[in-house]
Amino acid sequence: QLHLVESGGGLVQPGGSLRLSCAASGFPLNFYTIGWVRQAPGKEREGVSCISSSGGSTDYADSVKGRFTISRDNAKNTVYLHMNSLKPEDTAIYYCAAVHRPYDVLVIDIKEYDYWGQGTQVTVSS
Repeated sequence: QLHLVESGGGLVQPGGSLRLSCAASGFPLNFYTIGWVRQAPGKEREGVSCISSSGGSTDYADSVKGRFTISRDNAKNTVYLHMNSLKPEDTAIYYCAAVHRPYDVLVIDIKEYDYWGQGTQVTVSS
């Protein structure tokens, strides 16, 4: 069973930065596509970004393009989400999710993800 644990959330002022981490255990991450998904209060979950198993392909929601960067270190079994120029509307619980895709493909539909972490809270406020 793949187990995911997010960390790095917190309170940050508008314009600030955070780096979220998603640490995996149970299986090597290098055969999994990883996504970051967020859920704001009263809203549905939305996909923020995803990265293919090798890290060679990435995708971003329009709302975060140019501000967020997803990366992975398969040797450390960890995926990161670097968030810059944060806005109040980025406030949400951020989840990492995984799906077994060994052929280096992106997975945009969040319903396809099989494994989820417990989430980490990001609050952007002055």
